[in-house]
Amino acid sequence: MERSGFSSKVGFIAAAAGSAVGLGNIWKFPFEVGESGGAAFVIVYLAFCLILCFPLMVAEIAIGRKAQRNPVGAFVALGYGKWSIVGKLGILSCVLILSFYNVVAGWCFGYFVEILLGNFSIGEQFPVFVKDIIKVGSYSILFMATTAYIVSRGISGGIEKAAKILMPVLFTIILVLAGYAMTLPGASKATQFYLFPDFSKITGEVVYNALGHAFFSLSLGMGAMITYGSYVGKKDNIISSAVAITLLDVGIAFMAGLMLFPMVISQGLDAHGGAGLVFMSLPGVFGNMGPVMGLVVGILFFLLLSFAALTSTVSILEIPVSYLVDEKEMKRPRAVWLVAAGIFVLGIPSLLSNGYSGFFTKFITYFGASDPTDFMTFISDVASNSFLPLNGFLIALFVAFVWKKENLFEEVSNGNKRFANTLIANFLGFSIKYLCPWILGIVFVLNVLDTFFGLTLFG
Repeated sequence: MERSGFSSKVGFIAAAAGSAVGLGNIWKFPFEVGESGGAAFVIVYLAFCLILCFPLMVAEIAIGRKAQRNPVGAFVALGYGKWSIVGKLGILSCVLILSFYNVVAGWCFGYFVEILLGNFSIGEQFPVFVKDIIKVGSYSILFMATTAYIVSRGISGGIEKAAKILMPVLFTIILVLAGYAMTLPGASKATQFYLFPDFSKITGEVVYNALGHAFFSLSLGMGAMITYGSYVGKKDNIISSAVAITLLDVGIAFMAGLMLFPMVISQGLDAHGGAGLVFMSLPGVFGNMGPVMGLVVGILFFLLLSFAALTSTVSILEIPVSYLVDEKEMKRPRAVWLVAAGIFVLGIPSLLSNGYSGFFTKFITYFGASDPTDFMTFISDVASNSFLPLNGFLIALFVAFVWKKENLFEEVSNGNKRFANTLIANFLGFSIKYLCPWILGIVFVLNVLDTFFGLTLFG
């Protein structure tokens, strides 16, 4: 049976960029910039996207396209069945990440509804809002059902079609909001901090934070690019596709900074925070913009967050679904709804961990920590901060020393006949062998030591 796939290169790029673009681009990146030296952080982040993330993305797409299978079956199809543990770890990571990500997506959609109803005080009500498991749970069910419906429609008829709508709308919204933000008081001060680097602020901590954000922002290590790569045609140019995906992801993160910094600074708020600032402070900022403008900007902002979350949840759900369809020969609709229901149930403890249940709110205390960690944060620490860099390290190790450069180049050359003799080929070969495995290995070790043992090289 012929494997389904994307109907066009544009569709693949839109879907893969949607996978990479998520909530972290909208709220985490700007405030990482705020905490880590402004424009200096941006430059280091862009450098890591080029030298580390882009080569690994090319490798993941090439593995998927060569094998025409999911992250588990890909290693088997290539003749390295023992390495399928890497795909299994990626699928486990996806399931765990989506279990709590869907709860946060429910918050985003819930805030969109609240702002639509004119409730600008929802930020002050955040601690109460997240405890309302019926309301938040309903929003999360709706979000998961929407995600499942899109994935159940298949690759070209569901994922690609949705991405071609969601990504242009998302990009348009962020451009409109960034343009409006430039008109706010203090916008010039905000953009100067954001665009003009002070290289004296580049420290070991800034480099480490930029490296971590570059890796996590491009949806690497979980098997998403292997999965999407398996739906790419043999005549498509992997290099140009990976460049477009990287630029779109970086561009949206960059525009998010141009949007949020002026909004925050114009209201005299500190440009630090992330999720807490977005859900607790920004609704009040929108309220201060006036009843009409505040309503419009607030609605667009939380619609933007909801769309960014949806493009990510679609790609994450597709990964375990593709495994069941390929390896267990399960019909796609059944696989989708079975996985979606299971992940939602798995996410119930995360839903309960934001103050509703004492057990899940104070779930575990890490070594050397004085305060307990809630269940949602624990799952995030395990799946996002530990499993993903470990998996990225293993994939880079596999490509560099098992599958090897020659096979990678042979696959990349399909659709790009001149690739092997180019400067970019030399760069990719060097990065995959000498940079990606070792840097990601170090990131994994440092993340584990910092997160679970409180041991960090940076104060």
